[in-house]
Amino acid sequence: MEFLQLKYFQAVARLEHITKAAKELNVSQPSLSNSIQRLEKKLGVPLFVREGRRIKLNSFGKTYLRRVERAFLELEEGEREIVDMTGLEHGVISISITLPYILPTLLKEFLTSHPHVRIIQHQLGSALEIQSELENALIDFSISTVPVTGPDIEWLVLAKEELCLTVPASHPFASRESISLIEAANEPFITLSSSSNFREITDGFCRIAGFEPNIAFELEEASSIQTLVEMGLGITFTLPLSLGNRASNPNTVQIKIKDPECQRTFGIAWNRKHYLSEAAVHFREFVIKFFGESVSTF
Repeated sequence: MEFLQLKYFQAVARLEHITKAAKELNVSQPSLSNSIQRLEKKLGVPLFVREGRRIKLNSFGKTYLRRVERAFLELEEGEREIVDMTGLEHGVISISITLPYILPTLLKEFLTSHPHVRIIQHQLGSALEIQSELENALIDFSISTVPVTGPDIEWLVLAKEELCLTVPASHPFASRESISLIEAANEPFITLSSSSNFREITDGFCRIAGFEPNIAFELEEASSIQTLVEMGLGITFTLPLSLGNRASNPNTVQIKIKDPECQRTFGIAWNRKHYLSEAAVHFREFVIKFFGESVSTF
């Protein structure tokens, strides 16, 4: 079985079109068709159903494709192992993180100790997307507030943190140590966009308390939200871990929420069958320590 023959089969299966696959692979259409026919002859079964110019995998083709993709994945894993033999300082780590306000601090501290490690961030939304990327070894880790599960996926809770309300220093609530969330029912909230996971969580806490939040501003950047609160334009939900140096800003005050319990869980997930480089293993150990120390300071 020729390596190129399998690559050709994989491309045709994905595109379901000989002409498009030939163009992508930069080979002639007759050559590609002949390669697929030789593969089918060798296997003794047809792999595709022909429908004019389009072709689709049949049951034999679908079964074979799964094996081929698994074989290519093993080859890629082997390449990663070889690259890793050059040592910790030249590794590559791919991650998905749904906590963008934490990422800069997290990476700055890690790269200070490992300046030659390369970090690749994947922008993923849903837990299903993250699960798929982990299962297919497209990312090493996911750091999120949504548990990621699967037969081969390991999920480790990093920390649990209570949300608070951040209000302007001049606000009537500023002198309070704690508050029931219902007391903020008529307050103008400054929030992330409605598409964000954090917004979904905080809106849910408001509904548990018995009200729909009065959204005065809806922004994409967490830092911009804090700026508007400092200017006295509203209040917002905050995770102490996300505040960093702004936790000591004299223009704002953080107030504990005593009812309902507003808690968020952070976790890291990885594929236990996916080879992790030495750099990736060090990164996981660093993340566990980072979250443990960061949360314990509040």
